[in-house]
Amino acid sequence: MLAWTIYLSFAGVLVLMLWPRAGAGVARWLALVTALAGLVVGLVGAIRFDPTAGLTTVVRLPWIPALGSEYFLAVDGINLVLVVLTGIAAAAGVLFAWNIEQRSREFFAFYLALIGGVYGVFLSFDLLLLFVFYEIAIIPKYFLIAIWGSTRREYGAMKLVLYSLVGSAMVLAGMVAAVVVAAQQTGQATFDLAALAQVTFAPAFQKWAFPLVFAGFAVLAGLWPFHTWAPTGHVAAPTAASMLLAGVVMKLGAYGALRVAMTLFPAGLLAWQTPLAVLAVVGIVYGALVALVQSDFKFVIGYSSVSHMGFVLLGLVTLHHLGVSGAVLQMFSHGIIAGLLFAVVGRMVYDRTHTRELGELEKLNLNRALPFAAVTFVLAGVASMGLPGFSGFVAELSVLVGAWHAFPALAVVAGVGILVGVAFTLRAIQKAFFADPPPPGSPPPAPSPVLEPISLPERVGAALLIGTSLVIGLYPRLLLDLMTPSVVTLVDNLRKGAAP
Repeated sequence: MLAWTIYLSFAGVLVLMLWPRAGAGVARWLALVTALAGLVVGLVGAIRFDPTAGLTTVVRLPWIPALGSEYFLAVDGINLVLVVLTGIAAAAGVLFAWNIEQRSREFFAFYLALIGGVYGVFLSFDLLLLFVFYEIAIIPKYFLIAIWGSTRREYGAMKLVLYSLVGSAMVLAGMVAAVVVAAQQTGQATFDLAALAQVTFAPAFQKWAFPLVFAGFAVLAGLWPFHTWAPTGHVAAPTAASMLLAGVVMKLGAYGALRVAMTLFPAGLLAWQTPLAVLAVVGIVYGALVALVQSDFKFVIGYSSVSHMGFVLLGLVTLHHLGVSGAVLQMFSHGIIAGLLFAVVGRMVYDRTHTRELGELEKLNLNRALPFAAVTFVLAGVASMGLPGFSGFVAELSVLVGAWHAFPALAVVAGVGILVGVAFTLRAIQKAFFADPPPPGSPPPAPSPVLEPISLPERVGAALLIGTSLVIGLYPRLLLDLMTPSVVTLVDNLRKGAAP
């Protein structure tokens, strides 16, 4: 049933492209219905899923027999959580793109193609199929930013794609090497990820293949120092594309690093564990510090994404049940919260005020002109800081506990990154929405501008994202019960494979 998340997304693309007279209204509703249908399929699949069943085949058909490649889709507790995240992010993104008038049919066609590619990556258990879906997701990203973006959109789109393609080339080289070496050992070529995970690759091979594949995927996850595409791409992208970039596209890189690089090369992970943990912590602190001094509202959120994705990468390399569980939960939580932050900054504020400069926003009294946006950003901000009751608290706490078991000193430094995150979030809230009153004797402040009120689709989208973060924050077992058996099995296998 979960395969229909892919099919419905691409069916929506076909309908939009073959319906030449579809106006903006029709395109919006078709995109929303398609996104909601994918979300419903994902939720039903999650409700029916048995976490103790392990890896469950969704579809398995011959595809390219000569290469040993199959159309193989499967699900476990890890990728099921990310499928649900994709459905929520897709539906919310359409609601915040409700104002798109310029070439709306093409916009939503590219949007749904991107969503279909993301679903495909998360569900694929054939390496070649996974790589194809991974590449499919790159093409729509370029056009969404280059055509409908804003600040330096061509530069931002090209930089994102070039970084993605270089990372993809690294991943492809590592994948092909793994398939060839496995074929030499077993006598049969296969791209089946589950079968390749049973092959014991030589430690010397793993030591160079692991960093090649892990870094190739982690480029898209914002691994420092390969993160520079992320703030630029987020700022250049239209709101819905920013939400998808932060919400699900960056998760493709983290998921690939976990599902492919770590699963196939556990001894390589052990050899590179500490250097990667250091890079992840540098990303946490660096992203937070740079966000603290930004004057562009959207750059603040862009660098905060780099910082929060550092927690994902840190949790993955802990080789600890809690750390990896926290990393997967942080993927979900960051996808929800970062999407909401970009929605407020891009759609609610920038599209109405036509400025992202915090110095200019200070003068607009936005807490009075746009009270709903102010309240929404405060809620999203405290969720991003890790306030108990929101999803980010459980996720980051789990990562830190796992990191403490593996790298106590680095866990302390990562905790400092959280404190800096609190500082830049409070600074952004204060400057953008709650500026200091003028000193006594100064001229009276200008009246609050009359801005377009927050629309119903925006309110619904904000409620969807805030509600999701609250539900998971208050009852994280909804996701933990799904993912924990799969995480425990995966981590145990990694430890056995990494043992000398």
